[in-house]
Amino acid sequence: MSNALRKVTVDALTEKQAASELKILAAEIGLHDKAYHQNDAPSITDAAYDALRKRNDAIEARFPKLRRADSPSKSVGAAPAGGFRKVQHTVPMLSLGNAFADEDVTDFMERVRRFLDMDGNETIEVTAEPKIDGLSFSARYEKGQLAVAATRGDGSEGEDITANIRTIKELPDFIMGDVPKVIEIRGEVYMTKDDFAALNASQESKGGKIFANPRNAAAGSLRQLDPKITAARPLRAFTYAWGEVKGMEWETQWDFLQTLKRWGFPVNPRTKVCRTVDAMLKEYRTLGEDRAELPYDIDGMVYKVNSIGLQKRLGFVSRAPRWAIAHKYAAERAQTVVEDIEVQVGRTGTLTPVARLKPINVGGVVVSNATLHNEDEIARKDVRIGDTVIIQRAGDVIPQVLEVVNPDRKGRNDPYKLPTKCPVCGSHAIREEGEVARRCTGGLFCKAQAVERLKHFVSRDAFDIEGLGEKNIEAFFTDGLIESPADLFTLKSKDLEGREGWAQKSIDNLLAAIARRRTVSFERFIYGLGIRQVGQATARLLAHAYGSFDAWRKAMSTAKDKESDAYAELTNIEQIGESVAEDLVAFFAEKHNRDILDALAKQITIEDFKRPDTSGSPIAGKTVVFTGTLEAMSRGEAKSRAQELGAKVAGSVSKKTDLVVAGPGAGSKLKEAAALGIKVVSEQEYLKLIGG
Repeated sequence: MSNALRKVTVDALTEKQAASELKILAAEIGLHDKAYHQNDAPSITDAAYDALRKRNDAIEARFPKLRRADSPSKSVGAAPAGGFRKVQHTVPMLSLGNAFADEDVTDFMERVRRFLDMDGNETIEVTAEPKIDGLSFSARYEKGQLAVAATRGDGSEGEDITANIRTIKELPDFIMGDVPKVIEIRGEVYMTKDDFAALNASQESKGGKIFANPRNAAAGSLRQLDPKITAARPLRAFTYAWGEVKGMEWETQWDFLQTLKRWGFPVNPRTKVCRTVDAMLKEYRTLGEDRAELPYDIDGMVYKVNSIGLQKRLGFVSRAPRWAIAHKYAAERAQTVVEDIEVQVGRTGTLTPVARLKPINVGGVVVSNATLHNEDEIARKDVRIGDTVIIQRAGDVIPQVLEVVNPDRKGRNDPYKLPTKCPVCGSHAIREEGEVARRCTGGLFCKAQAVERLKHFVSRDAFDIEGLGEKNIEAFFTDGLIESPADLFTLKSKDLEGREGWAQKSIDNLLAAIARRRTVSFERFIYGLGIRQVGQATARLLAHAYGSFDAWRKAMSTAKDKESDAYAELTNIEQIGESVAEDLVAFFAEKHNRDILDALAKQITIEDFKRPDTSGSPIAGKTVVFTGTLEAMSRGEAKSRAQELGAKVAGSVSKKTDLVVAGPGAGSKLKEAAALGIKVVSEQEYLKLIGG
């Protein structure tokens, strides 16, 4: 492509230049797609590829009539693992929370202590291990024999890579000695820097295309449909965790790692046990100093509470363990110019200002946009169009503007003001007292909100419909194919035939992907609705509390009366206060939303919430309230354990409360329980009841 043409900003392109560049981009992106998906040999970095796609999209947005029949934005594309069988993880492969500063690590350990109700004098051992930049996998062994291996996927479901994992010599096909009946070994597949260089040299000598970096080479090699290709690649692995285990336990994370080594699994030799935060940070800095000399790529260090007993007590929050965190290395920073400030409208109507930047490479990624969060942040940093700014990008976090360079210089543009009307639908954009966000009042009349809610509905953590990217949702909505989520499930082949970029195979793949999501878990369904303030954790709390869609809907409709038992029960759910309750009630009060639910219910099956096996639990199905000071465990641990045993934990006492656990200092809740005749037990009596 002409470098001179690419240097011209999208806003400055003439229509003739735009048509020429779109033709070149379609061909160039097509070649890169073929290199990656078919030949497993990407010739450019992911960042450079994304930059091409973004420029193509930006040009099409400015010149929509120039969109080509072979436009990359119209192509669904063939996923590299499209032919893999899906594997459901017995135990989800969760993500980790991130720490970027020393203070974040200190806060993490303080949270652990608070949850466990331990003071600063008690030692909590932590393992510190390098965070490998590779591809996560899980290998299931039954009676010592490798049965199936899978990628992480979305954490719940991955791709079957059993044949490919067998080609990695460091991973045994059979575990010798004393082994559990079932064990899932988890780890990371990677490629060393030397092997990566040798592979690229070999590729080059054969006239083949070279790989972009070790991680891409490892990931692409492991996800090959032909295991012979994987076998020819110099892949290696480190193991460090487990999923399902039957017939064996360990006291510590360190003990587990030693067992892995005895069984012949590769364990990172740089893993250490630390007894203080200072020791953790020292290992982090030492590893950072050695980073360039390591034979493999890393992007941080992972800390895990060493005691498995404490890990079990700490449990999980949303999709991450409370007992582990990833300490990433310093964020990449760069200096560039704010060329414009635009406003995006989200699914809940929030107006978010975004800085359009002069493109710059930050840590291997070309950055052209950065969030400005809200109008208070813009005012605090005094970011104006034309300013030179310092931006920061850390891992997968959205780039952000840190500060303006030389804010006192003369000749700056006027301070930026967020619009008071929605830039999409023209409705008033208001900022309610006590909130930082300004929101469009147009509701679903606002096309931006309608489209964003549809994008959210099909996203990975919601309905997870493959092949329905943002561009496809926008195009389907604009052309009148879909208006609400239920319309997705009534799409037919004839609706898509003849559309640009939609061959029959692409149509069949999309319809098959939609059909696979006609059955969905209750918590995914709730999250997919995109209700304000209802994220994954809250969706799961609601699913746990109500059990089924029918029960939830009936309760939410009744809860519009704040004096009703239904409203009291809703606000009684732990972590759901009046603000969230009001948003839930408001959602169900809107007829349009109820119509959406009715239409959806006719098209899909919503599975009841799958509660853990609590057979034999004396508090399963009961509503428990904790009050006063607990001495044997923290309040957080007590609530978490009760939920694991099948109980509902409420924040206040009502006539639906079954049990009150009272410690020293119990006040009004104890009086309310007595007035209602509810059973009250001490902490020790409660522990005896649940078995310790």
